[in-house]
Amino acid sequence: MKVILVDDEPVMHLILRKMLGKLPDVHVAGAFTDTGSAAAFLREHADVGLAFVDLSMPGESGLAFAARMEVADPALQIVFVTSHKEFALEAYDLSVMDYLVKPVSQERLQKAVNRAQTNRRVLHPAAPTAVPTESGRIVVTMLGDVVVSNDVGRVKWISRRCAELFAYLLLGRGKRIPRSMLLTDMFGGMNESNAANYLNTTVYQLRKSLEAIGIRDVVRSENDGYALALKDAVIDYIEFEKQVDNLLTMESRNVESALQIERLYTGDLFGDKAYVWAIHETERYVEMYTAFVKRLIEVLVSLRDTASASKLLIKLNERNPLDESVLRQRMTICEMTGDKKGLKALYTHYVQLLNRELGIRPSEELIYFYDLCIRRLSNKK
Repeated sequence: MKVILVDDEPVMHLILRKMLGKLPDVHVAGAFTDTGSAAAFLREHADVGLAFVDLSMPGESGLAFAARMEVADPALQIVFVTSHKEFALEAYDLSVMDYLVKPVSQERLQKAVNRAQTNRRVLHPAAPTAVPTESGRIVVTMLGDVVVSNDVGRVKWISRRCAELFAYLLLGRGKRIPRSMLLTDMFGGMNESNAANYLNTTVYQLRKSLEAIGIRDVVRSENDGYALALKDAVIDYIEFEKQVDNLLTMESRNVESALQIERLYTGDLFGDKAYVWAIHETERYVEMYTAFVKRLIEVLVSLRDTASASKLLIKLNERNPLDESVLRQRMTICEMTGDKKGLKALYTHYVQLLNRELGIRPSEELIYFYDLCIRRLSNKK
């Protein structure tokens, strides 16, 4: 089933694309920041079965757009994705199929899609599946994986090496990468002749892999080197870095935006591929993510949103169980919520971990902080 996304925040396009990309038989045919562009697209693409629409947008609202589409295209199913719970009843008056409140969980999104697919099969039992003829905008997912897709489909890598070559060229940000550098970084353990043959084969396999979705020509040969020409592509790690840089100050008024940015980081650069030549960039993004989330946690704690803060702290703790600053924040939340048992369990586990992994005791500062938290909790009773 083809779906479109209508939201004035590009970051939501990326989040929903990633989540929808995990569901079978779902293809994102387009993403729009205004309803006018979405309506124009729908007039030319009658096979779109579902639209995920934000309620609050500049110009025409999501509600007005849904009302217009109800008349213009009754077969189009609409799901609102919004932060505004208070408009739910008004939304259902328009016969929208579902109403999702941000942040949307994968499970909740899948239920909405399953329902839409069931409705479409009932209403259009003999409708043929349209085969896209244009490649459309390229979406590149490198956080947690190495995935390239567009409206036609998803790239199936012919070999592990051609996926690696794509990732290498991608980090070049469109610049020419000399063959000599590729030979050294990707095939350094081979003799020169074998390495050159492997590189030639890998370039061929990469182009064949990309050809399946109509983008073979993005790999260009330039002066004894190669470059990746991805015009107007959506690249998740670049979008993540841009969004982090744009959020200069983090406070209560933009905490929802910060949470959306955090959800863009779906894993470390290139996932479990762990390319040696990418280790510095991988670590840079890990540090960027960690610093960003720690800032976000501080705001959430100040707002007493301990549930959201705890979820993020658990994610950081899984990444680095020995980070004392993360432990302190978790202990602070235990004190805020009166969870003395949880506080003791966290501290005891950390002490045992330090002893087992490093053979050391916790710092005097942490011991003092723990005792202080325990005394405060005891005094509350």
